[in-house]
Amino acid sequence: MDPIAITGLGVISPSGMDKKVFWANVVRGRSAVEKIERFDASAYPSRIAGQVKELEAYSNVSSRLLKKIDLFSHMALVASEMCLNDAGINLPDEDLKRVGIFMGNALGGWLYAETELRDMYLEGREGVSPFMASAWFPAAPQGQISIHYGIKGFSKTIVADRASSLMAIGYAARTILRNKADFILAGGMEAPVTPYALLCCNTSGVLSKRNDDPHRAYRPFDKNRDGLAIAEGAGVMTLEPQSRVTRRKAHVYANIIGYASTTDAVNRIDPAPDAKQLARAIRSALDNAGLLPKDIDYICADGAATVLGDITETKAIKQVFDGYAKRVPVSASKSVFGNMLGACGAMDVITTVLAMEHGMVPPTINYQTPDPECDLDYCPNKAQKKDIKNAMIINRGRGGINCVLVLQKP
Repeated sequence: MDPIAITGLGVISPSGMDKKVFWANVVRGRSAVEKIERFDASAYPSRIAGQVKELEAYSNVSSRLLKKIDLFSHMALVASEMCLNDAGINLPDEDLKRVGIFMGNALGGWLYAETELRDMYLEGREGVSPFMASAWFPAAPQGQISIHYGIKGFSKTIVADRASSLMAIGYAARTILRNKADFILAGGMEAPVTPYALLCCNTSGVLSKRNDDPHRAYRPFDKNRDGLAIAEGAGVMTLEPQSRVTRRKAHVYANIIGYASTTDAVNRIDPAPDAKQLARAIRSALDNAGLLPKDIDYICADGAATVLGDITETKAIKQVFDGYAKRVPVSASKSVFGNMLGACGAMDVITTVLAMEHGMVPPTINYQTPDPECDLDYCPNKAQKKDIKNAMIINRGRGGINCVLVLQKP
């Protein structure tokens, strides 16, 4: 795969709204998972989450538009503005028919939907906003970004559970390679901290119930793990071909050099116990990148913090990396700010890009008791200094969706 450059980053997260603040909190392992207090969550088995608290301070979105959109679209608009500014791109100078938008999320905009459905039952049809139909559905952020900037190029929204945004980024890179766009805004967003969305996540059976100790609840690969902690947020990046980067003299954070996806096709929810299809996705991404396992300096893990999820991810890495598996650091930095579900991949790419730039492997926090079946170097609790030239990102969705992306330092 010819390298596709990442030239701009936009971060909306519980760990910070600015990439510098975000990285400082992640690399120090400062947990942002807290008790949910914006609504009464006392009846839920899991009632903790990573929550965004400073969005309004960074937002230029008009109050008129805010009445028409859900939180996940609001976060996407702010992250996109950050990203374009970071990349130094002035959209009026661009051919907007050659600019694309590739976004991923898993749930859609439930805060808006829940509110309007409640009003319908209380007030009848007159109580429902006419914007209900366009505010909640998964492609709404893509549409709002397009309308806001007048972007008219080839675009897509991907819904593939927790693999959504990594898949969107991979598809975006391939779209640029096919010369269908001059550059693309790619990423993901998720806003699951709402009454109904939280209920759906709870019934999935993958959430941690350590409600009395939220900072230590999300513990991937630890023997005493009991599930993930959800989070809201958005991550957006600009992807550009090398010819354009050279012409613009743009700063390049990292290059996307490999991508692959597979499906287990075993269970509608759980991953396959043998991990063979995840291993195949890892091999395919390495082949696409033209690399060998020994060339990878860091693996950003899916880190589901479920028994089957962690063990099969470890198993797949060992199947591909063999004797080298225990020598490459593997971490789940999302343990710091929470699992953003469909936005996981975007945040993992941004975190990995910053890890490459700073020469530090971010930690997997809350790792206290080793699991004999998870015996890799998970970079427990403290960042490791390391020059990262090539990195791999793994995301997985329910139903056995496997997605792998390979980055290279420029």
